[in-house]
Amino acid sequence: MPLVKMKEILDQAEAGNYGVGAFSVANMEMVMAAVQAAEELQSPLILQIAEVRLKHSPLHLIGPVMVEAAKKAAVPVAVHFDHGITEEKIREALEIGFSSIMYDGSHHPLEDNIAETKKMAAIACEYGATVEAEIGQVGGSEDGSVDIDILITSVEEAKRFADETNIDALAVAIGNAHGFYKGDPNLRVDRLEEINNEVDTPLVLHGGSGLTEEDFRTCIHLGIRKINVATATFNHVVSSVNEDAPFNDYFTYHERVIEAACENVKRHMRMFDSAGRVKEEHHV
Repeated sequence: MPLVKMKEILDQAEAGNYGVGAFSVANMEMVMAAVQAAEELQSPLILQIAEVRLKHSPLHLIGPVMVEAAKKAAVPVAVHFDHGITEEKIREALEIGFSSIMYDGSHHPLEDNIAETKKMAAIACEYGATVEAEIGQVGGSEDGSVDIDILITSVEEAKRFADETNIDALAVAIGNAHGFYKGDPNLRVDRLEEINNEVDTPLVLHGGSGLTEEDFRTCIHLGIRKINVATATFNHVVSSVNEDAPFNDYFTYHERVIEAACENVKRHMRMFDSAGRVKEEHHV
């Protein structure tokens, strides 16, 4: 199947009332692992990388690997540029062939966030790409370098933001945080339900690592369609590889990285209830 727009995947998830994992990758092995997991489970897949991660995985190198993997996959795969900050990198991702971008203006006042999001959405429209944005502030930061306080998304502001920007996916802050939680997560599912009742746009949950299966399923029931997973995969790869160390040759290590990343992706796909959906949807 060809590389697809993220909007197509989210629309199918909305119709089927399930969630789709957006898995952050850092190298070729993790890209291979995520696609392998999706094909084995017959699940749609979103491959993504955040702008803050580019110092480790330069966009001109990792981007084409992600796009080509999606094009060759046997299941629908969207390639997403997550937490885009600069127009320069958002344009570069679109030029490489990413089918979706997120502009993160959540640190700006609402008026500025709306204005900048509309500007980035117009750029993405030139490429026919899906657009995600964020309102409120998810705790922590994508790379763990900053301890950002959580700012719960307001229902009124979420509705205004969605109406004025006409984006395809909206990331909300409901007590979720990037990285692993310092204590037990305190998700405001009541606020999520209120937002879902007022906003027609598919909703996105950032900071999925550390939540329980019950947490995920509750959020999916209340309108979450895209769930970001990064820390859980990175940590599972490290712990699994460390269990088998030391390695006698590189290629055994290479295979173990793929295996560990694939394990984590499949575990989340099952939790999100996206496994088996590709076969179901293509039989309709």
